[in-house]
Amino acid sequence: MFFLLSLCIFGLLLRGDAQERASLWRGNDRSGQCQYTFTVPSPAEASCPQASAPEVEGLKARLSILEALVSQLSGKDTQSPGGQRGASVRGHSELQETLNRAVGERNLLQGEKERLEMELEGLRLRMEEMRRETERLRNRPCLPQNPVVPPSFPQRDRSPVRPAVGSNQMSHLMTRPNRQGDSSSLRDSAWQYGSQGFQELKADVTEVPAPDSHQDNTGCGTLVSVGDPVTHRKADSIAGKYGVWMQDPEAVSPYGPSMVWRIDTIGTDVRQLFGYDDMEQLSKGFPSKVLLLPDPLESTGATLYRGSLYYQRRLSRSLIRYDLAAEHVAARRELPHAGFHGQFPYSWGGYTDIDLSVDEKGLWAVYSTNKAQGAIVISQLDPQTLEVKKSWETNIRKASVANSFIICGKMYTVASYAAHNTVINYMFDTETSQGRAVSIPFKNRYGYNSMVDYSMAQRKLFAWDNFHLVTYDISLGRQQVN
Repeated sequence: MFFLLSLCIFGLLLRGDAQERASLWRGNDRSGQCQYTFTVPSPAEASCPQASAPEVEGLKARLSILEALVSQLSGKDTQSPGGQRGASVRGHSELQETLNRAVGERNLLQGEKERLEMELEGLRLRMEEMRRETERLRNRPCLPQNPVVPPSFPQRDRSPVRPAVGSNQMSHLMTRPNRQGDSSSLRDSAWQYGSQGFQELKADVTEVPAPDSHQDNTGCGTLVSVGDPVTHRKADSIAGKYGVWMQDPEAVSPYGPSMVWRIDTIGTDVRQLFGYDDMEQLSKGFPSKVLLLPDPLESTGATLYRGSLYYQRRLSRSLIRYDLAAEHVAARRELPHAGFHGQFPYSWGGYTDIDLSVDEKGLWAVYSTNKAQGAIVISQLDPQTLEVKKSWETNIRKASVANSFIICGKMYTVASYAAHNTVINYMFDTETSQGRAVSIPFKNRYGYNSMVDYSMAQRKLFAWDNFHLVTYDISLGRQQVN
């Protein structure tokens, strides 16, 4: 009991002394709650030992780091939301602009890639044709190199042997002078064997002049008969199953009248035009010129006239005149109301809605319109501007015939493209605007005739029959006198 009383008295004494030296501090802690802190000096120690100094310094260093982090976080938090949105919008805009630029460059590269692929395909086809031609030349047997032994002739009499006057019906040819009035050139200077009399006779016979080229022996008339087909070449690949081939009846430099042109029309992007120096080179399959048309061609209705290729642009009723010498488009015009891309084709199909041709009267187009309800319409075109000069509407449906061609202003239609023995069944005369049924035998030797056109250059029919390029001789009736 005494002990407890002594302890209380001692506590009161200490409390009174402590109150004189104690201090009270009040403040919020890190969580925001109010906290009271009492500080009482030590009664036994005048100062704290120095051993805790490193710990205090460490605490100060950590506090400095924390204060720096708080400052950084506080600086980021002070940015306004509007500024953040503005920066985000600017970044999005820049990304969109970069994306658009990349897409545009990709599209340009894609177009360039397609163009280069087309050129590569054209070069590949040309290389393949050259390779085949090289193989043909290698496999061709060489001509014998043995010298030709000239024939021997009897040498009984070296004096000139001349027939008696009036003894030979050809005697007038021996004394006839040439066009310059000199008869000495009638001797064949290359002839080295036999008597001079035989030499003169031979030279005179070979100098018989051809008919005058200025004489008009190409009179127009009505088609009477068509000969058997003559094959000149077979296409080498599937691209040549259908096609068109032609000659220019009024060729323009630098291409001569014997130049032959060919287009294979299988494919969605038909642009290649192959040129051959003559029919012999065509049969060998070695072109001397390859042109790349600026616009793709549709079907087998193209034709040549006065140095230009006339053709229908793919997927349109537009007609194009392509200048072969200048190698550019010279004229372009739509054929009014003409059907195209399968609206009014021939019976064999092939998007043959517009068929162009050339004859003694000029440039023609055979087609149909909605107004004509599928009946054949014939229009004469201006070769320079492609403008329609005059039109005729027939009473025969275009889809009911296999093909057509025009000779001397008269259109003829072929009944079937597949029957080996068919007929030319209809004729329409633009001079009289009258049509009538006919029956002229016609042969499709290879069973799929996709192109028939009149070639005024050779006065024959050109056709493309199931990979084969063929011609037909024709006979016309008596010449019309205008």
